[in-house]
Amino acid sequence: MGFWKNLFSSSESASVPQTAEFEEDVALGLGDPLSPMFRKPASGNARIFFSCDRDIDLYELEELCNAVGWSRRPLRKVKKAIVHSFLVVSMWEIRGSQRRLVGFARATSDHAFNATLWDVVVHPDYQGKGMGKALMKYIIKKLRSEDISNITLFADPQVVDFYRNLGFMSDPEGIKGMFWYPD
Repeated sequence: MGFWKNLFSSSESASVPQTAEFEEDVALGLGDPLSPMFRKPASGNARIFFSCDRDIDLYELEELCNAVGWSRRPLRKVKKAIVHSFLVVSMWEIRGSQRRLVGFARATSDHAFNATLWDVVVHPDYQGKGMGKALMKYIIKKLRSEDISNITLFADPQVVDFYRNLGFMSDPEGIKGMFWYPD
């Protein structure tokens, strides 16, 4: 979606991981993670955290993708895509001792100049609250920290404006993407 370890759950995956695995969104300048922007309406104390840990329950990820209407993908291919990605970012809601995957994005890269974002997804319950923007800022910050200067993605028409508002633009030189698909 967008413009230019073992991944299966265990009984431990439902509990909150060690805090060292997560980085707070405060570093992005988004304010207090307990502010209303980071809390579902009528909810108790919940916090949002980001993780670059690739140990993601594939079933939970596919449930997230299904919630936004994406078609099912073979789990073995999803696992392979995650393993071979340059960067994987997941966004979690932590409530008590439970965690819930609420966002995800990954990037492939040449490890020098370019990265392409893939599979950017935010659960519908968290859309329109700044969560997608926070996820994008986080992954861009991580890519920039690796000295990646050209970040591309492919965007479905209904999300082009979202990415434009984050500073993405159509190719300024008017180069058209080309695709090859098997018959």
